[in-house]
Amino acid sequence: MQQRLSLVTLGVKNVARSRAFYEALGFRASSASQDEVAFFDLGGIVLSLFGREALAKDAGVEPRESGFSGVSLAHNVNSQAEVDQVLSEAVSAGGKLIKPGQKAFWGGYSGYFADPDGHLWEIAYNPFMPLDASGRITLPEAVA
Repeated sequence: MQQRLSLVTLGVKNVARSRAFYEALGFRASSASQDEVAFFDLGGIVLSLFGREALAKDAGVEPRESGFSGVSLAHNVNSQAEVDQVLSEAVSAGGKLIKPGQKAFWGGYSGYFADPDGHLWEIAYNPFMPLDASGRITLPEAVA
């Protein structure tokens, strides 16, 4: 298997409501989107919003509504001030502030918000992983 992530799908209660939330954050839905699914190009990775029940059925699992899923999404930015700005934008769009921006144990600065379905997003400034001109993280070379 090649080392690549192509698409992240979030199971949501209401696709239209969740699409509106992400559009309020400035995301632009692809014309491939439909009533039952929305697609957003995140610079080479696609974020998809799909009904929670339908996603569980497609995967052949039971849909669980509560509890920490063990997954968070991250959006890295270029400064501590930008972390606070993005967290504020998310709350204004209808998200819930989970953890305000603060110094992180790993030497950066980050905070968390939850989207309308409780999916966690970390907004982070990491001085050890700078962003390139396209906003992508620059990692050190892979180890053999």
